[in-house]
Amino acid sequence: MAVRPAEKPPWLKVKLPSGENYRFVRNVIDENRLHTVCESAHCPNMGECWGAGTATLMLLGNICTRSCGFCAVLTGRPTELDWEEPERVARAVELMKLQHCVLTSVNRDELKDGGAEIWARTIRAIKTRCPGTTIEVLLPDFKGNWDALYRVLEEKPDVVSHNMETVPRLYRQVRPQAKYERSLEFIRRTKEAGFRTKSGAMLGIGETHEEILALMQDLLDHGCDVLTLGQYLQPTPQHLPVQRFVTPEEFEMYRQIGLEMGFDYVESGPLVRSSYHSERHVKPRRSP
Repeated sequence: MAVRPAEKPPWLKVKLPSGENYRFVRNVIDENRLHTVCESAHCPNMGECWGAGTATLMLLGNICTRSCGFCAVLTGRPTELDWEEPERVARAVELMKLQHCVLTSVNRDELKDGGAEIWARTIRAIKTRCPGTTIEVLLPDFKGNWDALYRVLEEKPDVVSHNMETVPRLYRQVRPQAKYERSLEFIRRTKEAGFRTKSGAMLGIGETHEEILALMQDLLDHGCDVLTLGQYLQPTPQHLPVQRFVTPEEFEMYRQIGLEMGFDYVESGPLVRSSYHSERHVKPRRSP
């Protein structure tokens, strides 16, 4: 049995959020009554990203219908749909003058389309207000409702992301309401529809080296272009504990392995999250 680490190593220390840009983003989010995954998921990069004038906007409220063992987003019964949310999100993107924006959402499994129509309207609203802004969408699996996925894809986002999060052996603990094969099918269908695909996983939650490599190969086999790997951090005592802290050297090793395996881009480091430096992931790094 792995010995659980007692405290964070120095490479995971981050500065508290502050500065003029941080306050500006804070005001835009509050005035437009929006949610960000930066706050809801306790992202360690919030200070850096907000300080740079950007944030990952979270659609469909801040209450999720799933209870993942790693995630700090609230679980429960969501409120009604907010059909004005797409326009408020687009207004926030315009106010922040984002050249690239990342959208994500909670899971809304109680909805027939999983919230796909809100997703589609939000992308369209951003494109109308900010035609020069590129858009990455970090989508839920829609419980395998592929018509819902295709409804979002109709609006032509620039990058389509869906995180695997962990290796199949740990799904019951980490993502109890998700299915490993269903998430791989999500990647495959998205790639076959002609989109740039992206996925990510957390390390340090109990996986082995061999399992990480197998996950990476599965993603490649299903058409994943961009891979992100980061350190799992326990958001509260009620969530799954960290089994080990992966060193920066190990993350660099996986970055090199991923590129050699054939990923177009690999973002790998202790503080990497799916939307971290995502503007780098829009265009292919390698020539066709």
